[in-house]
Amino acid sequence: MNLDIEIDAPWRNDTDWADLAVQAAEAAMAVAPELANPRLTASLLFTSDAEVHTLNREWRAKDKPTNVLSFPMLERDDLLALAADGPPEMLGDIALAQETCAREAADKGVPLEHHAAHLIIHGLLHLAGYDHEISAQDATEMEALETKALAHMAITDPYCD
Repeated sequence: MNLDIEIDAPWRNDTDWADLAVQAAEAAMAVAPELANPRLTASLLFTSDAEVHTLNREWRAKDKPTNVLSFPMLERDDLLALAADGPPEMLGDIALAQETCAREAADKGVPLEHHAAHLIIHGLLHLAGYDHEISAQDATEMEALETKALAHMAITDPYCD
C-alpha cells in the first residue's frame, strides 16, 4: 500500500509525521495483510479540528470534530479479492484532527506521536473493512489488531489501564 500524505499547519513541528504515518501503515499491513496489496493507495490528511469538523458535518451529518475520520472506497470483499497485479486502486481517505488528537494524548498521558500512530492504524483498519461499532466481538477483534500493530512500533497497548 502506498500513502499519499498531506500535512497541514497545525501538525507542523519537529515530528516527522510522514515517517510516522509510513511506520504505522507498515505495522497495520503486518497485522492486516490485505492492506499490503501494492495496488492500493490511501490518502492521509493531518489537519485541524475545524477541517475535520467540516468533513464530519458534510459526510457523516455529525456537527462536531472527532479525532480521526475514515472514508473507505472499497468494500471489504472487493479488497480481499483484489489481485496484486493491475491498475492502482484507491483504498480510501483518512483525516486526523490535531487539536483533538493532542487533547486526547494529553488526557491519556501518552506522547502525541503514539496516539497519532494508533489513530492512523485505526483508520487504516476501518478502510480495510474492520468496524468496532458493529458488535462487541468486532470491537475486540479490531482492538486486538491495533494493539498488535502498535507493538510492532514498540508502542504500549492503548486499551490497558
